[in-house]
Amino acid sequence: MGDSPGAEVGLSGAGGSEPVTPELGPASLTGEREDPKQGSILFLGGNEVKSSAVVKYSSAPPQPAFARLQEKTDLKLPPANWLRESAKLGPAGATILGNSKKSKPFSSFGMAYDFIDSIGNDVDVVSDSENIKKLLKIPYSKSHVSMAVHRIGRTLLLDDLDIQELFMRSSQTGDWTWLKEFYQRLIDQKWQRKKKSKEHWYQKAILSKFLYYSINGDEAAHPVPNPEEQHEEEAAEDEAGRVSWPAPFEMPSSLSEDPSASNQGSVPLEPSYVVGHVASAPKEQNLTLFSAGESSQGLKNDFVRNILWTFEDIHMLVGSNMPIFGGGRYPAVSLRLRDNNKPINVLTGIDYWLDNLICNVPELVMCFHVNGIVQKYEMIKTEDIPNLENSNFSTKVIKDIAQNILSFLKSNCTKEGHTYWLFKASGSDIVKLYDLTTLCEETEDKYQNPFTMPVAILLYKVACNMMLKKNQNRKHYGTIRTLLLNCVKLLDKGRHPQIIASANYMLSELFQLDEPKKDEAGEFPLNGNSDESYSEEEEEMPDSDENGSYSTSSDPPDDSKAVAVIKSVGELSVPEKYKSTHQIRPSCAFPVCHDTEERCRLVLSYALEGLKSVDRSIKKESDLPAADPSTPIPLKYEDESTSVGPECLEKQMALFLDKMGLFREVKHSSQSGMIPGSWQHKMKLQLILKSSKAYYVLSDAALSLQKYGRALRYIKLALQCHDTYCCLSTNMLSEVLLFLCQCLSLCGDIQLMLAQNANNRAAYLEEYNYQTKEDQEILHSLHRESSCQVFSWATDLSTDLECQLSISCKCYEAANETLLFSNLKQHNPEQYIQVMKRTGNVRNEIGVFYMNQAAVLQTERVESRTVSSAEQQLWKKSFSCFEKGIQNFESIDDATNAALLLCNMGRLMRICAHAHCASGGDFKREFSPEEALYYNKAIDYYLKALRSLGKREVHSAVWDSVNWELSTTYFTMATLLQDYAPLSRKAQEQIEKEVSESMMKSLKYSRDNVRRYLLTTTIPYMHQYGRHATILQALASMYHSCLRNQVGDEHQRKQHRILVDLHYGKAVRFFQLLKDAPCELLRVQLERIAFAEFQMASQNSSSGKLKTLHGALDIMIQTHSVFHFMRKELVGECEQGLEDGKSNAEKISTENSSVSLNKEEVSKLLSIFESRLSFLLLQSIKLLTSTKKKMGGNIEEEDILKANKNIYSLLLRSVANKNLTLLERIEVILNLLEQLTQGSEG
Repeated sequence: MGDSPGAEVGLSGAGGSEPVTPELGPASLTGEREDPKQGSILFLGGNEVKSSAVVKYSSAPPQPAFARLQEKTDLKLPPANWLRESAKLGPAGATILGNSKKSKPFSSFGMAYDFIDSIGNDVDVVSDSENIKKLLKIPYSKSHVSMAVHRIGRTLLLDDLDIQELFMRSSQTGDWTWLKEFYQRLIDQKWQRKKKSKEHWYQKAILSKFLYYSINGDEAAHPVPNPEEQHEEEAAEDEAGRVSWPAPFEMPSSLSEDPSASNQGSVPLEPSYVVGHVASAPKEQNLTLFSAGESSQGLKNDFVRNILWTFEDIHMLVGSNMPIFGGGRYPAVSLRLRDNNKPINVLTGIDYWLDNLICNVPELVMCFHVNGIVQKYEMIKTEDIPNLENSNFSTKVIKDIAQNILSFLKSNCTKEGHTYWLFKASGSDIVKLYDLTTLCEETEDKYQNPFTMPVAILLYKVACNMMLKKNQNRKHYGTIRTLLLNCVKLLDKGRHPQIIASANYMLSELFQLDEPKKDEAGEFPLNGNSDESYSEEEEEMPDSDENGSYSTSSDPPDDSKAVAVIKSVGELSVPEKYKSTHQIRPSCAFPVCHDTEERCRLVLSYALEGLKSVDRSIKKESDLPAADPSTPIPLKYEDESTSVGPECLEKQMALFLDKMGLFREVKHSSQSGMIPGSWQHKMKLQLILKSSKAYYVLSDAALSLQKYGRALRYIKLALQCHDTYCCLSTNMLSEVLLFLCQCLSLCGDIQLMLAQNANNRAAYLEEYNYQTKEDQEILHSLHRESSCQVFSWATDLSTDLECQLSISCKCYEAANETLLFSNLKQHNPEQYIQVMKRTGNVRNEIGVFYMNQAAVLQTERVESRTVSSAEQQLWKKSFSCFEKGIQNFESIDDATNAALLLCNMGRLMRICAHAHCASGGDFKREFSPEEALYYNKAIDYYLKALRSLGKREVHSAVWDSVNWELSTTYFTMATLLQDYAPLSRKAQEQIEKEVSESMMKSLKYSRDNVRRYLLTTTIPYMHQYGRHATILQALASMYHSCLRNQVGDEHQRKQHRILVDLHYGKAVRFFQLLKDAPCELLRVQLERIAFAEFQMASQNSSSGKLKTLHGALDIMIQTHSVFHFMRKELVGECEQGLEDGKSNAEKISTENSSVSLNKEEVSKLLSIFESRLSFLLLQSIKLLTSTKKKMGGNIEEEDILKANKNIYSLLLRSVANKNLTLLERIEVILNLLEQLTQGSEG
């Protein structure tokens, strides 16, 4: 055997380097010969012709040495080795020496299958060398031309269309009568098949004997057989060499008679063209390839050589069986036998020249005979053949003919997948091109075109080859899509389900479901001017006299069906008479999908067509219940989710996990009767998995658009597809299990979002119940194999919030269990982390739900003061969920989320503490041990949260939040201890100590946050100042209370006085930072005044009292800014109220219009302020008067006394006037404070 396909042997031109062969024998040719020219350019007769050839495949052994026959050798006598196998020639010997010029009807397809990489891109023409020669000799020959032309991309496939042989078969079988009738109308005469003459058989026989003699000249000849025997041998040879045409592709009779019979395990429906099994590797493109047995019935590449021949700018893949001999100084020559009485004509010269050019043979050896008796030999160089006597022709004209014919065909054979017929009648100068596919479609059976199946297979193979290329750029996806669509268009759905299913699966694979949403037009043109994205329906360019005189219509009526006509073969010799006006345009480029849903819907449409093809090939529908694809399949929605409670969920979850655990042990079977391992089984698995992924992507997109009902419907379809896949699959791949985990996680996300958005449930229900016809048909195909109910527990739309949260949690748990199979957890750590995060999150949501339910029950408690069992059960459920959630987060080292759940546990403990606060009466209530227990537990959980974080840098916001909660808990506990002191159990001093410690701890955690935000005035951090100021105020109040109740221990009293002054001062500074707390600031100042009054009461000296009194009045003066702010707010409200009747656009917008004053509280504080101011002024007047009487006061004190008396008088009049409004009262106070300030400064 020779080189395997794909191995390339470089041969330059007709004058290229010669292969080395054995030396010739003693009877070899004599004489000198020039060394062949190097390179691929030949200069023949003054005309430059460029030609190069590369052998892509050869089954021939090295060229055998030929023997020169002695003169007078009788070629009528057969040699001893005639028609026998030869060790020198190998298995290809019969083909090499047979010299049959009969082209088989599908010879180009056989070559195209073997060199699929070249089809559509690199090669212009694929054909037998005999067809190439026949086309190039059209202007010189009167013989008829009948060829079938097919277009695949830029490649034209040319095959001999023996119309007479076709009609002989038609007369026997009744097939293709439409073409016979059309042909008879076309040539306007009754068709008759010409019989070959005896001279033809005689010449064929002596040529065969001559070639056998040439490789074995020493052996004796056999006696000449009698004429009858020779005629029988020739008849048998003719019968054996007759072209075998396949029958039209029809359904087997057995199938049409018994539609319910299964064809499983029998011969596939497609005669001869069998599609191979689908590859099962999920990571690769699971494309259906063809088996080796498919090359039967004319689809086999049986040429001895396949040559990539470049003639000028035309690239051709040519098959050749020409015998090539060698030996000695002539290692590559072609042998020809000529009758010495018949001169060589132009047709013979062109024939010899093209054969040598195609096969890159530099020389020709001709043996002349007379009546079979050898006369002489003559050697001719290839470049000298055009100049032989009586055979002179221009190589430049041959080049022009080749370019014109190619341009003519490319300009008119525009529809990929169509069969065109190039026809020239004997003796005619007109060449016509017909579209047989269009003519065939006008008949009753449009699938009677014998080329339909080979063309479809070739389209499929080219697309499949492009899909399998690892480095294939996505710009070729338009080409692949066009190839597959044309392939599907050619085939009958009922006759070729396997190819249609495979093509549709590949179409669905073209759309990348996980591609990013960003526009990638810069990377590759999706609808640009790529030559690869050619159209399946091309427009024909208008006729132009400059581009040739052919047209789609001509004067004769019988040309009306012709696509194009060459009116005279002489035109083909005119340089550039025909130009290729047909451009491979991207009008059918890969479709640009503007959104995810459009892309997924295209994938589902192709997957559905593939599923239909598979289902049509399975003929066991009689065993299935009748179902109408147009009838919606009920989704089993229930208004009240009575059947999907927590207990039911647990059972369904257990069944699911049991099924997953025993999956490898259970032998699954299809309800439709598919045989595991059959092409239907493998293809349906891939199509179902592709559909499941498309629905998953649709669901994910709907979730991002907040269309939660639609998202749940899509994920339900995805899981139903996956359920069917599990029922059909014999082994579960890890990639499929990982995808199941992703589906369950997404389902959990959707159920959680439905629970969090319960207000729009009616709209979600409408989205959930909607179904497209496409979805219904896919479900119908799924129900042929499975009930699709394994995941129903996860995809039902419930109306109960608790149930939705439980379903979401179960989905995540199922996803986690799925990861435990096949060690997916170790191989996919990121997926495991995501599942654990989601599980912990939903458990937190459930815990919060139960905690809020407990809080609601607590607020509804009116009569009973004890904690109910329902509350306690909710606490336990909430605590359990938080605890499990913390375990989930700790398993993936997520300290931040674990800290948040610990915070929620702290909040739960505070709710429990608050629930026990109402156990006593309103007046006799004390801070109970249960409250202390739960508050301390809350503090423990908050401290655990801080320890979980470790340091603030881990997550500053969470750290600050925990600090805030800790400060709040300590403050609340201290306040309750102070307000409801448990005096029945503890001493006052112990209680004061505990309150002080709790307050200081609260201040500590509050101080940490305040220090960070001290220079920040943004709204989110202002509440930190308010809380800190409140704690400081409470501390000051506590020490103030201690001073009032404390007796003795002057040192401790002094310390308390210092602390009271310190904390009140700090509280005032922090309240002053706030712009929305005037009442709180005023209240602190009033407490400071009360403390000053308390100090003044304990003083004995007038000077000490007067000093304390002046300090209290200074505090009064400091409240001027507070009252000024209150007046501004009240004025703004009054003006805004007046503007309400006017245009809204003219409303006054004050700087702090967002602050709304509590007028009742302001009025109450104002009354206290008036009373304290009145008291202080009165005491000031008394002290100053007393001092004046005793010591005779100075002028300054007299002025102060006079001013205080005046202010006191005005204040009494204001208080006495009950008709003053709140604003007027504040204005009076501001006026008095201004006077007081002036008096103080004076």
